[in-house]
Amino acid sequence: MAKIEPLGAVRERVLATLRQDIIAGRLGPGDRLVERELAERFGVSRVPVREAIRALVAEGFVLFETPRRTVVRRLTPTDVKELFELREALEVYAAGLAASRATPQALAELRELLESAARATEAGDAETITDVNTRFHDRILALAGNNLLISVMEPVDGRLRWLTRQNEEWPQLLTEHRDLYEAIVSGDPERARAHALAHVRANYRSTVRHLFGEHVEHPPA
Repeated sequence: MAKIEPLGAVRERVLATLRQDIIAGRLGPGDRLVERELAERFGVSRVPVREAIRALVAEGFVLFETPRRTVVRRLTPTDVKELFELREALEVYAAGLAASRATPQALAELRELLESAARATEAGDAETITDVNTRFHDRILALAGNNLLISVMEPVDGRLRWLTRQNEEWPQLLTEHRDLYEAIVSGDPERARAHALAHVRANYRSTVRHLFGEHVEHPPA
């Protein structure tokens, strides 16, 4: 007898897949999410699909254009500016803490992520690059040793991954991450904060250029 998957598990499976489809660009801005079609795709009822869509709305990935029309959001300059303001405030602080608190084992894990990122960059594997780079930043947050900091970032983690995917200047990203890693290894919080700040601001400029074709001299203030 086939095992029945709990409704909550079905919802999470649908949600995770749709979220990743948006982050990876398989579902693009303006694409519709139709309950009936998605239910058929996943082989489930409309209930978990409807719940997954509502979760995506809450996470900022999709919106209800009308009560009967749900589409993937188009990121606006304001969306990008606000997310990078949050990154600048929290990731820079986290990098300083990580420099003073990271253990040799934790630093070795960061190094392994950099090696994975290098292989993915050489292969031009966009999805893996996005995943590994996100894990690199998540690991730095964990090294900061501040659970409240992690909980503040968690609700926007998906949208930050979405933004990371927009920046395709992968060799430059790898260089910036290597520099940040070396700054954290140095154990100098001020140096780590400086490299984290430079990285976030460079990433902001690249993302704005890619999404909107705009050149910005200054990061969000």
